[in-house]
Amino acid sequence: MQCGLVILADPHPSALEGIRRMLATEVESVMMVAEGGALLRAVEKMDPDLVIADLSLPVPGTENVVRMLKKFHPATKLIVMSMDDDWTVVDEVMTAGAEGFVLKRRIAIDLLPAITAIRQGHRYLSPDMDQHQRRSA
Repeated sequence: MQCGLVILADPHPSALEGIRRMLATEVESVMMVAEGGALLRAVEKMDPDLVIADLSLPVPGTENVVRMLKKFHPATKLIVMSMDDDWTVVDEVMTAGAEGFVLKRRIAIDLLPAITAIRQGHRYLSPDMDQHQRRSA
């Protein structure tokens, strides 16, 4: 199941380009942005099927990218990418409304399955996080 428009948001140009290339055969089009204001404007204008955003994306104010996006566009589907594998961070992101959480170190393995899961109406966590949760429980 191919996805239409994806907005990819990451403050690191090399990450943006690498992920865009990975998505090239899986999505119709990818729009790239590097900060929170641009992300909000893009979502408003483009109404994407999915947003994939780095948790460290600079956003106005004190909110993180998830809270900012969900405040203004609650129906937007969102996958968060992060280097942080702390379960409290994952819990905060998912509670704030993200549909998926992918560890950046597993992006090449987990991003496409995350997109598929979310397009099918499911939530997605990188398997490493699921195993981390089981060990912590």
